[in-house]
Amino acid sequence: MKFLIVGLGNIGTDYEHTRHNIGFDVLDTMAAKYEATFSSDRLANYALIKLKGKQLHCIKPTTYMNLSGKAAAYWANKLNIEKENILVIADDLALPISKLRLRSKGSDAGHNGLKNINEVFNSIEYPRLRFGIGNTFEKGRQVDFVLGKWTEPEIPEIKKGIENAIKAVELFVLEGCERAMNKINQG
Repeated sequence: MKFLIVGLGNIGTDYEHTRHNIGFDVLDTMAAKYEATFSSDRLANYALIKLKGKQLHCIKPTTYMNLSGKAAAYWANKLNIEKENILVIADDLALPISKLRLRSKGSDAGHNGLKNINEVFNSIEYPRLRFGIGNTFEKGRQVDFVLGKWTEPEIPEIKKGIENAIKAVELFVLEGCERAMNKINQG
């Protein structure tokens, strides 16, 4: 059984380990756990993780956030993966730091990466894992906050959140979206 795991973020050193790149950070940590390596491929950095007989095709789009749908659609088509087996990992301002929310479908909630995926897929019917980044920014400073780095006191909590996000991906793959949602969304 094949899955496409899409971690959203922006390429380039300026964006490394920013709040907006939490999708990249989750996939980087997961790849390290499973001793997988990302390599540059068409529209994305790609790694294959094998988990109990399942194939997790992990991509970090190199299209920048606003064109994430282009990479997600290319890889879903190339690998012939159905939308219900696609999981998109994105940051979410509406959730407290490290809080996770798994949904089987939904709106973009103002997230440009999800908005583009919705447009390219012409659908909101695909699973997504939202990772809370909080919203402690002054009025008019949202872009700076989202593209900013984590503060020193936040880092231990983010590391724990990334571990929980990896567990969420594993649950999604091994137990299905509904059962994973019941476990993840309670916390």
